[in-house]
Amino acid sequence: MDFFNTNIVFFAAAYLIGSIPFGLLLAKTFAGVNIKEHGSKSIGATNVLRVVKETNPTLAKKLGLATVILDAIKGTLVLLIGMAYGLSESTLWGMAVLSILGHCYSIYLGLEGGKGVATGLGVFLVLIPIPTLIGAAVWGFCAKVLKVSSLASLLGLAGVVISAIIFNNGLGVGSNAPMYIIAFVIYYKHIPNIIRLIKKEEAKVV
Repeated sequence: MDFFNTNIVFFAAAYLIGSIPFGLLLAKTFAGVNIKEHGSKSIGATNVLRVVKETNPTLAKKLGLATVILDAIKGTLVLLIGMAYGLSESTLWGMAVLSILGHCYSIYLGLEGGKGVATGLGVFLVLIPIPTLIGAAVWGFCAKVLKVSSLASLLGLAGVVISAIIFNNGLGVGSNAPMYIIAFVIYYKHIPNIIRLIKKEEAKVV
C-alpha cells in the first residue's frame, strides 16, 4: 500500500483535524475548566456555554461562539484544500465523513468527543451549500422558538437532509449515502438528548 497516496493523506488529515477538541482547549485555556468533567461532559459549544456561564457569563458567550466557528472551520478547511487540489467528489465526501468521525470519536480523547453538529455544518456548507443554508434557517427558527439546543440542531439537520434529497439527489457521487452516514452519526450521538426530550427533561438554553 502506498501510504503517501494523495487520498490517504487527505483522509488522515480530515480525521486528525476533525479530532481537535477546540471546545475543551478553549475552556481549559481561557476559563480554567475541564468541560469533560462538567455539564453534559460534551466538548461542544453548548456545554462550553453552560459550564463557563456558571462563573463568567460574558466569557461563556465568547468561548461558545469561538467553539462553533472553530469546529465548523475544521470541517471546511481540509475540504477546501482538497477541492483546490482537484480531489474527486467521492474523495471529498469521504473526507467529510472522516471529519465528523474525528470530532465525535477523537483520537486525542480516547475515541470520545462531541456530537458533530458544528463540524457537520462546516462540511455540509462546502459540499451542499443551499440545503445547508435551508437547514441553518430551520435551526435558527427552532432555536429561537423552542430554546432547546439539541432539538433545534436535530431539526436543522433534518432540514439539510430533506433539502439535499430535493435539490442535490446523488450529491455528485450518485448516492446520498455519505450524507446519511453523517446524519446517522450525529443522531446517534444525540440519543441521550433524544431520551431526555421524550421524557421532557432536556434543559433549555436561556
